[in-house]
Amino acid sequence: MLNQLTTSHLAAQLARREVSARQAMQACLDQIERVDGQIHAFLSCDAADALAQADLADQALASGATSQPLLGIPIAIKDVIAVRGQPLTCASKITGNFISPYSATVIEKLREAGAIIFGRLNLDEFAMGSSTENSAFGATRNPWDTTRIPGGSSGGSAAAVAADECLAALGSDTGGSIRQPAALCGCVGFKPTYGRVSRYGLVAFASSLDQIGTFTKDVRDAALLLRAISGPDPRDSTSVPQPVPDYSAALTGNLKGLKLGLAREYMIGGLDPQVSAAVQTAVRHFEKLGAEIVEISLPHTDYAVATYYIVATAEASSNLARFDGIRYGARVDGTDPIDLYSKTRGAGFGAEVKRRIILGTYVLSSGYYDAYYLRAQKVRTLIRRDFLLAFEKVDAIVTPTTPAAAFKAGEKSGDPLQMYLSDIFTISCNLAGICGVSLPCGFTENPKLPIGLQLLGKPFGEETLLTLAHAYEQTTPWHLEKPPLASG
Repeated sequence: MLNQLTTSHLAAQLARREVSARQAMQACLDQIERVDGQIHAFLSCDAADALAQADLADQALASGATSQPLLGIPIAIKDVIAVRGQPLTCASKITGNFISPYSATVIEKLREAGAIIFGRLNLDEFAMGSSTENSAFGATRNPWDTTRIPGGSSGGSAAAVAADECLAALGSDTGGSIRQPAALCGCVGFKPTYGRVSRYGLVAFASSLDQIGTFTKDVRDAALLLRAISGPDPRDSTSVPQPVPDYSAALTGNLKGLKLGLAREYMIGGLDPQVSAAVQTAVRHFEKLGAEIVEISLPHTDYAVATYYIVATAEASSNLARFDGIRYGARVDGTDPIDLYSKTRGAGFGAEVKRRIILGTYVLSSGYYDAYYLRAQKVRTLIRRDFLLAFEKVDAIVTPTTPAAAFKAGEKSGDPLQMYLSDIFTISCNLAGICGVSLPCGFTENPKLPIGLQLLGKPFGEETLLTLAHAYEQTTPWHLEKPPLASG
């Protein structure tokens, strides 16, 4: 089935004219029809537009076009990234029936590479959550076990890739929202260095933390997509004018001379024994492949979760002030402007978004700014310094992606603090602005659920991460397994 192929395999078949882009797109649409009622990865999907794009790709292929690396590849998009003419709901009621009037830079880049852009993928409302249970339009479920969560906030993206509803997907990562769901759904999730990929057209949650990244079926596909979406953008003042390497050239399989750091702070007592065993086995495997394992320390790790939930909520309270019922989106009329704002935001935002806005407003308020927000920024600097000092000794750092495999739907809904701890291993990467990738490294038993391995790299060290991840992946079987929902 064409929808089960990797991006690189389908691209090769399309280039040889063995299959058509329409056939590949139709295979994805058929899979969505077959399984999405059970997992709810998609919020919307314009099949006619997707097939029309596929027909244009087939015309280009027939004319001998070979310069577009993603020509005819169906890629789905998290519904927090703008695509012109498509809904931009952010999985929230407050956005109403908003249709985006423009496309994000990453969408323009994917189109330039020839990709078919289709579908809007579910998420935690405004990307705030770790389970994709906070969507205003219903929760997404894990394709490996539909009684369990897929992770969040990009749960729709991870579930869609794992269930073969698309060849690849885009998501956003503010504190682990790509890597954590990728780990729980058994696919590859790549969060680039802050500034590597333009954020223009990404609805902001926390502007100093947000980064667009990729969900793919293997590491080679991650290299292909990352090359396509990376690069400086004059419309994003935080994008960095760094040259974009040919990431596929980094997939050499040669780890000789590379030093991999093992942080003692990340092998914590609360780690699920099966996750711990799988990660330790992966570390030994890296040694067999030629990497040198070096024990390192990241001493401010214990402060990462608290620091993140001050910085992120402060920025969220500021960014979400624009959703007021005046210029666009849903509106609940009031007797005066303040009453209108209050009623609109009260009815439009979900409980988790309200919680974070209130917390963010509090830490920015007079009398508390110095005690909370300013102090958190100082600790953030220390966390980044920890990583930069570690990277003087090692080329990358290896950790678990999550403390445990996917938990049951509803299990942590009543305890926000337990939910926040789901991101304990991923948050520091965003605070430090470095790059990270999660890839499969095993499964739990009874039930069989994916376990994720996280690799963290230096600023703009994506090539090294891809080298390490690809060498590991190609000498282990984990990425080849499919969830029952996808293959049944």
